Amino acid sequence: MLSSSRTLLLTALAPLAWGSTYAVTAEFLPPDRPLLAATLRALPAGLVLLAATRVLPLGHWWWRAAVLGALNIGIFFALLFIAAYRLPGGVAAVLGAVQPLLAAGLAVPLLGERVGRRSLLAGLAGVVGVALVVLRATARLDALGILAGLAGAACMATGTVLTKRWGRPEGVGPLAMTGWQLAAGGLLLLPVALLVEGAPPALTAANLAGYAYLAIANTALAYWIWFAGVGRLPAASVALLGLLSPVSAAVLGWAALGQALTVVQLLGMGIALGSTVLGQPRARTSRGEADTAGLPPVAPRSQSTSATA
Repeated sequence: MLSSSRTLLLTALAPLAWGSTYAVTAEFLPPDRPLLAATLRALPAGLVLLAATRVLPLGHWWWRAAVLGALNIGIFFALLFIAAYRLPGGVAAVLGAVQPLLAAGLAVPLLGERVGRRSLLAGLAGVVGVALVVLRATARLDALGILAGLAGAACMATGTVLTKRWGRPEGVGPLAMTGWQLAAGGLLLLPVALLVEGAPPALTAANLAGYAYLAIANTALAYWIWFAGVGRLPAASVALLGLLSPVSAAVLGWAALGQALTVVQLLGMGIALGSTVLGQPRARTSRGEADTAGLPPVAPRSQSTSATA
């Protein structure tokens, strides 16, 4: 069984992969098609995972999968790409950086998790760090893009906390749960995309490569890792890992696109990374008390009392 530290490091791979979303959107996808991008990122990946796992929800898990799919995938992807198309990547990333604070606040009433001073300070410092990494004085602001970015952060925070609260049905692994949510979110997006944006345009080889990357590596694989981590880590703790996404985006821009990194950006990266570490729970061991870091997590309330929503 993976230890907590190894689980944390593995879960961190997901936001590191998500850091490439804005670059791929700008460089490879057709312009002004945010809903198409969201749909093609979610639906094909969800259908492939459903076919691979051959596990469907039962009972109340149909509506739970629909709710989680809407929050974590469908609505979130739509708002994410609207923000990505209407705002510079830096502004959108800063708006997304408030997600750990929102998740920490929701974890109190929904999970009974105590939010300590360290977690709040880490969340606030993380927003500052991300701002130093990505904001530019020439960044343009768009009201709809800002609202989309904030609403997207709220959706993802709510979805993360509810994923933690509801857990998974007995015998269902994170891969199947990921497929449920991606398929539900993609099916929610499909009619909206067709109604608002019409039929897809003719796609180039670069467009297809961009969509394929987002669907496979950036979504199916990354969300499988993410949801597995959500089941093992505190909600506020896992939400802080989202701060790694803009750091990853900046490093990718430097390594692949030849963008320079300033001293201020390096300082912001240090603050964001430090905030991620600061916000993690401390391992507690005492005489006569076994270290439970390597043990399987306690089953969420939903698995023992399925009547509660």
